[in-house]
Amino acid sequence: MGLTTSGSRIEGRQPSAKRKHVAQRSKSTALRPSARALRLLAPASLRWPSVCVLLCCLPGGAQAQQVHRIDAVLPDAPTPTILPALFRQDQSQTLGTISGRVVDQNGNFVVGAQVKLAREGHPLVQEVVSDAEGHFTLVGVAAGPFQIIVSSEGFATRELPGILDPGEALAMPEIALSIAAASTEVQVRVTNYELAEEQIKVQEMQRVLGVIPNFYVSYQQDALPLRPKQKFELAWKTSVDPVTFAASGAFAGGEQAQNAYHGYGQGAQGYAKRYGASYADAFVGIMVGGAILPSLLKQDPRYFYKGTGSVRSRILYALANAVICKGDNGHWQVDYSGILGGLASGGISNLYYPASSRNGAWLTFENTFIGIGGSGIGNIFQEFVVRKLTPHASGKP
Repeated sequence: MGLTTSGSRIEGRQPSAKRKHVAQRSKSTALRPSARALRLLAPASLRWPSVCVLLCCLPGGAQAQQVHRIDAVLPDAPTPTILPALFRQDQSQTLGTISGRVVDQNGNFVVGAQVKLAREGHPLVQEVVSDAEGHFTLVGVAAGPFQIIVSSEGFATRELPGILDPGEALAMPEIALSIAAASTEVQVRVTNYELAEEQIKVQEMQRVLGVIPNFYVSYQQDALPLRPKQKFELAWKTSVDPVTFAASGAFAGGEQAQNAYHGYGQGAQGYAKRYGASYADAFVGIMVGGAILPSLLKQDPRYFYKGTGSVRSRILYALANAVICKGDNGHWQVDYSGILGGLASGGISNLYYPASSRNGAWLTFENTFIGIGGSGIGNIFQEFVVRKLTPHASGKP
């Protein structure tokens, strides 16, 4: 039968009214199940092609008559989620878990052990901590070879390789950690202060002919600088040395024999005054010039033995050291401590010498210059004579 379709109008031979009603009813009834099936079974992205195919399979008249009805039956559907869900389900089935327990050599649980999962070529590392019973579980582990690294304080680190199958829940055997080998490293660090103390102890053994103290001479050119406390200790030991008391007594006896400082008189009383003045000179000179000023001005009061070079160079070195000294920074500088110490000692002596023997400031400066000259001569003896007479001199060239 030939039909011509134009819009919703159908031209051709028409059946009777009764037959037309029955035909439209049967066509409408036959189409509904097909539309319902499209809505329930087909994805939204496939519905319209399926509808088109279905329409093509229908007889021409029914196809044309039901176009608008199908548009109303099939509304727009949301974007399908069937494929992503299937993908996630497949991915979750490939991930697995690794569990185990960490114990010590005696089988006791190791709490808080660090358990790391490492893979070759993978920068990311999974890490967990063992619980109160030593258990650990690594979840979401991809299939393939792996390395378990277990460490805990006081124990040796263990590494265990393995292979995880897709979706496998791998239970590893107990991981027993052994006690780490005890390694004791003792580092002995000696401070500069302690080294300087040792050097001072050696200096305090230096006695000319084994008797006369020679504490203020260092036979080590690279000797460490002294702290203020050490300078006072060295000055005090020199001041209270028996030889210092004996030397003061000898000077006092010579002065009394010459009736020097006649204001003191003669006899035991005069000798005692001379002895007190002589020892006071020595004590003030040692403490002020060897401890107080060197500490304030950061200078070293010791004479540093040269011992090498020509005779001329050693003599010049000894004479120069009467007015120069080493600073605590290791550089040579003017010996303000020695020079000012001599002036201070002479000024203080005016307090206890007889009034007739006090000649004012000039005498003080005169005695200071005499003291500098005496230091230069003493240094020359140190360079060429005293060292040979000192049994315990250290740092000899």
